[in-house]
Amino acid sequence: MTPPPGKLADAITRFARLLRAAGLALGPGAVVAAIRAVELVGLARREDVYWALHGHFVSRHDQHDLFDQAFALFWSNPRLLEHFLAALLPEAPATPAERAQVMRRLAEALGGPQGPQPARRETLERDARWTASPREVLQGRDFEKMSLTEIAQAKQAIAGFRPLLPDRPSRRWRTAAVGVPDMRRSFRASLRGGGDFLALKRRARAHRPTPLVVLTDISGSMDRYARLFLHFMHAITNDRDRVHSFVFGTRLTAITRHLRQRDVDLALEQVSAAVTDWAGGTRIGHCLRAFNRDWARRVLGQGATVVLVTDGLERDAGAGLGEQMARLRRSCRRLIWLNPLLRYDAFEPRAQGVRAILPFVDRFLPVHNLEALGDLAAVLTEKPS
Repeated sequence: MTPPPGKLADAITRFARLLRAAGLALGPGAVVAAIRAVELVGLARREDVYWALHGHFVSRHDQHDLFDQAFALFWSNPRLLEHFLAALLPEAPATPAERAQVMRRLAEALGGPQGPQPARRETLERDARWTASPREVLQGRDFEKMSLTEIAQAKQAIAGFRPLLPDRPSRRWRTAAVGVPDMRRSFRASLRGGGDFLALKRRARAHRPTPLVVLTDISGSMDRYARLFLHFMHAITNDRDRVHSFVFGTRLTAITRHLRQRDVDLALEQVSAAVTDWAGGTRIGHCLRAFNRDWARRVLGQGATVVLVTDGLERDAGAGLGEQMARLRRSCRRLIWLNPLLRYDAFEPRAQGVRAILPFVDRFLPVHNLEALGDLAAVLTEKPS
């Protein structure tokens, strides 16, 4: 497993690229820190290198199996995918289905086959009526557990979301065939005809879309969900006016202008370039304070709906969060909270950040799969009471 000394950084970078393609959120800082750690521990013992990389590349317990399999493959022979496919999974407290999912994600990340195909077509056709369709399976699959192919399919499905955001009467009037008499326009029309004939004109209230403001958490624990949710926001932003998008981790960043790009890949590329704290820490209270101070008066008028996308976990332990949530709730018509942790049946609001947010929300919904996004689209279509 020992690379030439001059190529150590290149090898670790390629290993990080493999993990990133397989679903781990790794930034340049983690790669640089991992290279320094390996240089410090040396290459004499494989176990030292393993834990030096593990300490910088693995941030959650459920990522351990993925890292372990990638390390065993890459540092034994980076070029042989079939060697990886033939390897046995180590003993781990995961179910067989979860271990198979790890293997499939890594195989796709390396460009290999996605698994054995059915040997007999007639067997597949015979059993298809007893199973869910691929579309139904995709609708219910957690974003965190999707393969690269499924993520691409999910992005295509998200691009088709077009929630009909409710309109709201404005103070302006428009010409209408049916409505209240518009005496000013009627008399002007009469004067143009010599004053002998009065053609009664009518007018009605103009309607404008209800403002929608979205605040999306892009910290490390929200990375996969935030990336796919931004595809959802791109679809809405390009379909309706008065949609304002922000992302936050340790600081608040406005991204509405970037999401106005028609090409979703170009839009998200510009978002990535504008954001400096992606997949880092979380300071929800600090970022909401910045929003309330700098943006609330500009974007929260005329019955705005606010969508807050976060798991409620932050490093400040909820300090000042309740005060900022109360101020945000007073400034909008309704407040919707999307939390991927709701995918767990045993979820309880124990974290201080979660307890600080919960009293001020009107709707509390999950955001972990396509079905949840469909439910959100239905909620956004509802007219606020």
